[in-house]
Amino acid sequence: MTPAALLTELFERVLASAEAAVDGLTEDQLATRPADGANPIAWLVWHLARVQDDHVATVAGLEQVYTAQGYAERFDLPFDVSAIGYGQSSEEVGRVRADAALLTEYLRAVHAQTTGWVADLEADDLDRVVDEDWDPPVTLGVRLASVANDDLQHAGQAAYVRGLLGA
Repeated sequence: MTPAALLTELFERVLASAEAAVDGLTEDQLATRPADGANPIAWLVWHLARVQDDHVATVAGLEQVYTAQGYAERFDLPFDVSAIGYGQSSEEVGRVRADAALLTEYLRAVHAQTTGWVADLEADDLDRVVDEDWDPPVTLGVRLASVANDDLQHAGQAAYVRGLLGA
């Protein structure tokens, strides 16, 4: 298996898991918090897509799907378009409201950009340093593994919340 095929497989799993978590739910269900301060499905899926969009666009030298394809306007969230959910307050998390169709459409658009870009990666590309602010510096392979790991954890959390809703 090539690095490109492996990365594509990982991001396919992110897409499938996140889509399954939102499929058929109402906007109110997507915004439901299973406990005070807990993350709702809408925020979890928006956040995992934003992280993937931001991080992959940065290492690929691409514009983020969120801004390039008008999703920032369509989500119309009350914070800066550069927000990806990291470090947001509980109040900010609660402001992410969207229907399943918009969440899925954005997720698919991010997925298409990600998998389109990783399709051309070779093994040597994964050793390229993409962030020197860490010790040791972060390579492309580590960054992509980190994004896939974070996304899969959030997709699993969204699936868990869906189960708590009885949906």
